[in-house]
Amino acid sequence: MNVAQIIDSLRGNAQFRRNLTEWRTVAARPAQYAGFPEALDARLVAGLKGRGIIDLYTHQREAVEAVLEGDHICVVTPTASGKTLCYNLPVLNRLLSDPEARALYLFPTKALSQDQVNELQGVIEDLEVKIGTYTFDGDTPASARKTIRKAGHIVVTNPDMLHTGILPHHTIWMKLFENLAYVVIDEIHHYRGVFGSHLANVIRRLKRICAFYGSDPQFICCSATINNPKEIAERIIEKPVRLIDKNGAPAGERHFLFYNPPVVNAELGIRASSVKEVSRLTNLMLSRDVQSIVFARSRLRVEILTTYLKEAVRRLGKDHNLVRGYRGGYLPSERRAIERGLRDGEIMTVVSTNALELGIDIGSLDVCIMTGYSGSVASTWQQAGRAGRRSGVSLVVLVASSAPLDQYIVNHPEYFFELPPESATVDPNNLVIAMSHLKCAAFEIPFKDGESFGLDAASTREILEYLAEQRVLRHTKDKWHWSADVYPAEDISLRTAAPGNVVILDTSDNGRVIGEVDLFSAPVEVYENAIYLHQSAQYTIEDLDLDDRKAYARPVEVDYYTDAQIKVDLKVIDSFRDEPVGECTRHLGEVSVTWLPSIYKKIKFGTHENVGWGEIHLPESTMHTSAYWIEFPEDAAERIGLAREGLGEALHGLANTLRQVAPVQVLCDPTDVYGQGMVCAPFSERPSIYLYEKYPGGVGISDKLFSHHGRLLAAAVSLITGCDCKEGCPSCVGPSLEVGEHGKRGAVQLARLALDPGDTA
Repeated sequence: MNVAQIIDSLRGNAQFRRNLTEWRTVAARPAQYAGFPEALDARLVAGLKGRGIIDLYTHQREAVEAVLEGDHICVVTPTASGKTLCYNLPVLNRLLSDPEARALYLFPTKALSQDQVNELQGVIEDLEVKIGTYTFDGDTPASARKTIRKAGHIVVTNPDMLHTGILPHHTIWMKLFENLAYVVIDEIHHYRGVFGSHLANVIRRLKRICAFYGSDPQFICCSATINNPKEIAERIIEKPVRLIDKNGAPAGERHFLFYNPPVVNAELGIRASSVKEVSRLTNLMLSRDVQSIVFARSRLRVEILTTYLKEAVRRLGKDHNLVRGYRGGYLPSERRAIERGLRDGEIMTVVSTNALELGIDIGSLDVCIMTGYSGSVASTWQQAGRAGRRSGVSLVVLVASSAPLDQYIVNHPEYFFELPPESATVDPNNLVIAMSHLKCAAFEIPFKDGESFGLDAASTREILEYLAEQRVLRHTKDKWHWSADVYPAEDISLRTAAPGNVVILDTSDNGRVIGEVDLFSAPVEVYENAIYLHQSAQYTIEDLDLDDRKAYARPVEVDYYTDAQIKVDLKVIDSFRDEPVGECTRHLGEVSVTWLPSIYKKIKFGTHENVGWGEIHLPESTMHTSAYWIEFPEDAAERIGLAREGLGEALHGLANTLRQVAPVQVLCDPTDVYGQGMVCAPFSERPSIYLYEKYPGGVGISDKLFSHHGRLLAAAVSLITGCDCKEGCPSCVGPSLEVGEHGKRGAVQLARLALDPGDTA
């Protein structure tokens, strides 16, 4: 059965349609062609025509011409629109005329790097010229590295390897830096928040080294659709950028469905499990031999869905390997095998985190099913783009969970379909991040008096003087030299607040490595007695050694999985900005957050009921970060007619809702921001609600929440009042068992206290 027949089947299913809040059909779009620029080398044009590329789309030609004219560019078009040619053509064109020139390609993941090298080498073979194209990452054997440094015309890597493996060793990469003509940064929308702030500083270091060797490369950036691609590209490369965003690529007809699982308990507002609904829908695709991709928000949910679908495919009498999970933490060889299986059609369904959201080549899939809202409009469109990569019809189904953010989106389809996608946020001058990279830059090349590093010269000197006081640097004559024994780049992770990973070892198989998890997540994923799931196989964690970065596991067979609970303590260090708003005050400042994993729950497969719990014995962790918070009047409880206990329930409920709608206002992951309500906050002794960032120092999310205060509160009121439950539920303020009978009404009244009269609520 093909996709069009499945769409007709769903359209005729009255029970299925009853739970739809939107069925949007995106019409097919014809291609717009523009021919090849005359300035392109004739050999290159002939080579492309030999590969079946007889014309360029309009955006491809515009991009190539802009680069040939010397501009820095940012190309913004949807998935599978041929962005690769936008940078490969000008780079190859330059290398054909100047064999000494060099190019550096940056991709956020190793898988993308491997993809690009394979495609590029095919084009080069057809040209019958010698252009060395190599991947340089952690998997590159030592024997190949010398060749890459000498003969690599195009070096394909990732920001992490550039940060730790290339820039600190620039003296053995002289050939690259002396002749660097182009730097390609693909998937630039992926570099938001902490990762983007780190990348901007890595680029500062790169440009500094290029200047030292006398080169000044052009930057070619590519992005999926976000609201501020030009701004984000200019903040990362700190140069003016020409935007190319008129897409000329064709696209097939796409059916985009919003499905809200039915309510199973009207009084508590509990809906049917999104995991079970996705499992049922995916099972339909498997039974009809339709290739599909299923996205889930967490690693745990990926493993639960993979387990359910493998059982379902066995019941159909088929090979359980038709279904595979895909997420971070799998070993590279396992991920490559899954990607090949999808391209070859040997795997019918893959269940993935956002790891497959990026443009890794997995062939042409027919259906995309999302288990809950991804957290942003831009990311959701990226995931949807993984289906229908051919010109045929495709189906995308977003199955909402009970979470308030999901319920807001699924009940406001106009927000998703009619408003522009969110803006990405980076803060290159975050003090923690900028200082880390300034240390790396000083290790690479001594700073001169008066030199600036992103910041102005005076601020740069202040940091240099501080580092000299800490005996990290030494000031001699007019230069600042590195004087510490340690190698700074190795201690700085670009992607997480904590450096390094914890490897998970199977004690029953001679300590075989079965996966990995970042150090920040380890205390809530691989604590002692946790159930670790890997491709539906179950392991129990026997010991977590954070000092040695190892978790020891053994295989088990149980009918439950585990979920950790965290206790948080929050203190205000400083308030940078405060403004009266409504009858309250909004603040932006710095807070200290101490968190401790306390207990874990055992959740039964199938029913998802709580069947037990246990204690977690790990040390607490503390960080300083940025926060936005609202202080309510001391007599807030009296103003809204609640006792002190009721006020606590209302604060807790509104904090839950604000945390859930926050990602709608700023492009961040829902896990980037946490919320907490306090009846008597230590800093002010007033009722308060805090939204604080997950990363040390913050990355600019709090600033945007502060400036979007009115919209944030109005969205919270809209979500709560639009929910049909009586006293609060998981779809608005959180489960009524957590927020109590006053949570819903009190949360709305508190939100209105914090709104100016002119704000819509």
